[in-house]
Amino acid sequence: MRELTAGPRILLKRLRALMAEALEPQERLDHIVREIAQNMVAEVCSFYVLRSDEILELYATEGLNPQAVHLAQLRLGQGLVGTIAATARPLNLTDAQSHPAFTYLPETGEEVYNSFLGVPVLRAGRTMGVLVVQNRTKRAYREDELEALETTAMVLAEMVASGNLTRLARPGVELTNGRSVSFNGHAYNEGVGLGHVVLHEPRIVVTNLFNEDIEHEISRLDEAMGFLRLSIDDMLSRRDVAMEGEHRDVLEAYRMFAHDRGWMRRLEEAIRNGLTAEAAVEKVQSDTRARMMHLSDPYMRERLSDFDDLANRLMRQLMGYDPKSAAEMMAKDSIIVARSMGAAELLDYPRERVRGLVLEDGATTSHVVIVARAMGIPVVGQAKGVVALAENNDAIIIDGEDGRVHLRPQTDVEAAYAEKVRFRAKRQALYRELRDKPAVTKDGKSIALLMNGGLIVDLPQLKESGADGVGLFRTELQFMVASTFPRSGQQEKLYRAVLEAAGDKPVTFRTLDIGGDKVLPYFRSNAHEENPAMGWRAIRLALDRPGLMRTQLRALLKAAGGRELRIMLPMVTEVAEVRATREIIEREVNYLTRFDYQPPCNLKIGAMIEVPSLLWQLDELMNEVDFASVGSNDLFQFIMAVDRGNAQIADRFDQLSPAFLRVLLQIAEAGKRHNKPVTLCGEMAGKPLTAMMLIGLGFRSISMSAAAIGPVKNMLLSLDAAALNAILAELVHRPDANGSIRENLVRFANEQQIPL
Repeated sequence: MRELTAGPRILLKRLRALMAEALEPQERLDHIVREIAQNMVAEVCSFYVLRSDEILELYATEGLNPQAVHLAQLRLGQGLVGTIAATARPLNLTDAQSHPAFTYLPETGEEVYNSFLGVPVLRAGRTMGVLVVQNRTKRAYREDELEALETTAMVLAEMVASGNLTRLARPGVELTNGRSVSFNGHAYNEGVGLGHVVLHEPRIVVTNLFNEDIEHEISRLDEAMGFLRLSIDDMLSRRDVAMEGEHRDVLEAYRMFAHDRGWMRRLEEAIRNGLTAEAAVEKVQSDTRARMMHLSDPYMRERLSDFDDLANRLMRQLMGYDPKSAAEMMAKDSIIVARSMGAAELLDYPRERVRGLVLEDGATTSHVVIVARAMGIPVVGQAKGVVALAENNDAIIIDGEDGRVHLRPQTDVEAAYAEKVRFRAKRQALYRELRDKPAVTKDGKSIALLMNGGLIVDLPQLKESGADGVGLFRTELQFMVASTFPRSGQQEKLYRAVLEAAGDKPVTFRTLDIGGDKVLPYFRSNAHEENPAMGWRAIRLALDRPGLMRTQLRALLKAAGGRELRIMLPMVTEVAEVRATREIIEREVNYLTRFDYQPPCNLKIGAMIEVPSLLWQLDELMNEVDFASVGSNDLFQFIMAVDRGNAQIADRFDQLSPAFLRVLLQIAEAGKRHNKPVTLCGEMAGKPLTAMMLIGLGFRSISMSAAAIGPVKNMLLSLDAAALNAILAELVHRPDANGSIRENLVRFANEQQIPL
């Protein structure tokens, strides 16, 4: 083993000497690539730097045409070099030209080289460039050579990050740091934060790989594991995290993960195979990640994030790293930037110093998002590329309302957001004043403003927002954050807590809407679906698996004993599905009555109108249900054949198009005709302009996020619903109607001085 590592040690010794010499940046780079080529007996060594415009530029080479330096370029993802940069993974090829990603750059003269070894130049998980060696003969580079190149890449990453290479850039071209850049992400928790970047850097580079005393290493592992478990217990006892809610379940599951015997057994096995304790942790972590990386469902990605967090904590403990000292050096306006995080990692940071969280990955149900929401931290997720371009202490703005992130913002942008924060504070004060005021339009129409939820942590907002109730409680979120199928007792406990928190305000529970993009790993279908959004999901899945539905319905019925219970069925396609569900509910009521359980005092069953086929069954549907809800997001998507996740067409069609408004009007009139209440749930309800339109069409109940209730109520208090209804009747039914009526609505609001 020592013979294999001698080469890398000699190379690093030479590189340290080069870094200490008084050399110009280009001269130093040229020496570095020459040393690497000689040490690895390579005919070519090339270093590419990733610029801010996502172009990889050749900065130094030994073996290729020297005239190509600063001229040869590849886009991120183009060619072998671009692929390495895009994936942040090395490539080791014996025949590079046969690889499908190979791209020939004539100016470099590299077509005669076959063997190829390339590694990403990474710093804090961010890609700064790519380092490559090549040979004419077809050969496979050894593991120790790959290790040597990866270690050398760390030196180059520091050169890029320090700004030493900036002088080599051509005029008008910037490297990865320095320029202002904005990202469009997803808003996962509301709020605006202005502050400075703290890059979340969980990974520790392990340099001491091979052990000399197996029992000593196992003893070190036991000691570090014991400390890890105690630190997790300490996190769970902290006062800045509420003692109840799904975030507690997440952290408890996290603690169970730390006690997993299988993980400990694999670590000990790696140590007995010759690795140090920290190298064993890294190996098991890498093996697990390699097995799980191809899995796409959100739950398994969460499990991987939690596992990575634990492994990184254990490595830090073994290598004597103290995260508290780093946390104490954080600025008071820190905004954490990460690719992904385990739920407990967020708790390592002092809450009083955290102004926001930016994630490249994640979802509204990600464990770290659940914990951040419980702590009141603004979150933006799916901000792709932010980690690669951010640097510690960079100025940054996070907008948790529209999902925008501004890195190194221009002065005018910073000033605008500072004003937005001040304005938001004043606006929130106004909304608090309106909280207890009845939601009644200027012409006397009473409007029910309901909030959407799905977690216990959402319920305090019911009172804070002044909502009239919960118009949509997404029961599937409990299933998505759990590691196993929640038992009936666990479900009943959640539903009872929701009803108690709501008091005398109504709560509408939507039965499980799983399937599609909401995959539960402990409940899988063997069938591959080409279009899961229109596949085996929601009520279809529940009726095919009646045991699943009965368990949930029984839990709901028990929890609502003596109270009103409102059950809503998702993705109903035929009225027969409502009838079939009613029969199951009636059987469950009879079962519970037989065993002396108190039934709900008032049981109401409704359906979501989100599948277009129901538009031709509205009269039959209204006769069968006690209420209806419009799922405007899915209904619009299905009617207009618009995939909202497809950026190329997501903004092409407007929800305020007359065609879609005619559909909504048809539903509202059917509810009025049958004297059945109809609520609209979806993004349309939460924006003052579209909410105004809904009221004008005749909707008297709309459900939205808690944060949207204040702005919508502020709007409707100034609205003359009858006047708007008259205008809409003409606009929607006009024969030449096309495009959108957005401009007409804005003009009406301005003329009537309605705040939007």
